[in-house]
Amino acid sequence: MTVLTETFRRAHEDNRAALVAYLPAGFPSKEGCIEALCAIVESGADIVEVGLPYSDPLMDGPTIQRAAEQALRSGTTTDDVLDTVSAVAATGAATLVMSYWNPIERYGATEFAAAMAAAGGAGVITPDLIPDEAGPWLGAVGAAGIDPIFLVAPSSTAERIALVARSTRGFIYAASTMGVTGARDSVSNQAERLVSDVRAVTDLPVCVGLGVSNGGQAAHVAGYADGVIVGSAFVRCLLDAPTASSGVDVVSALARDLASGVRVRQPA
Repeated sequence: MTVLTETFRRAHEDNRAALVAYLPAGFPSKEGCIEALCAIVESGADIVEVGLPYSDPLMDGPTIQRAAEQALRSGTTTDDVLDTVSAVAATGAATLVMSYWNPIERYGATEFAAAMAAAGGAGVITPDLIPDEAGPWLGAVGAAGIDPIFLVAPSSTAERIALVARSTRGFIYAASTMGVTGARDSVSNQAERLVSDVRAVTDLPVCVGLGVSNGGQAAHVAGYADGVIVGSAFVRCLLDAPTASSGVDVVSALARDLASGVRVRQPA
C-alpha cells in the first residue's frame, strides 16, 4: 500500500475527503515555503503538492505565476524543490511534486524519479504530460516506487478518461474548469459530472482542483470528491502578508477552515 493509498483510506474511514495543499517551492523563500507547508500540514492538510517553479507556466493563473516568478528570481533550483519535499515528507504528510514536463526531462526522468523516492516523495503530478507520451516516465516512476498522477478535464472524452485511469496511481486529478488555476467565487458545476465520469471507469480516488478558496467551497466539493485541492488561495495569503511570520499565520488559519470544510462534507 502506497502512502497516498493509505492517506485516502484513513480519510475514507473518517467519512471525509482529503485536503490537498499546494505551494511553489522557493516561495516566499526556500525556508519560508517549508515553514508554511509544515504549518499547513499541522493545521489539517493531508497531502502536499510542492510546485516546481517554471518559466513558462501555461496552466497557471496570475497568482501562482507571480509566486513562481519570485521563486525563480531568488534562484530556486530543482534540488531546492527536492529538499522541500524531504522536509515536508518528514511531517508524515504524503508529499508530491507538481511539475511541467520540461524541467523533469532536463533533470532526467529516471534521475528525478529516484531523487523523489530518496526524498520521501509519494508521487509526481505532470499537468502537461499525457499518458500516450509518458512511456519512459511511467517506467522511471515504476522503478522508483512513486505514483504518476495525470489530469482529466471537462473536455476529456470517455476514452481519454479511461486511458488516464489506466496510467495513473495514487489519485486522478480532476481539473474543474478549462481555464488556468486561480481561486474563484464558486467551483465549476462541471466538476461533479467529471468526477462521476471518472468513477465510472476506476476505483482510484478523484481529487478536484482549480477554484476552491474557503471552507464552504471545500465542503461542497468534498460532497462528491475524494480530495479537495487548494493552491492559489494559499499563495494569495503569502503574497498579501506583510511579513513571513504573518503569512504563516494566515495560511494556517485558511488550512484550518478548509480542513473543517472537508469534514463537513455537504452532500452534492
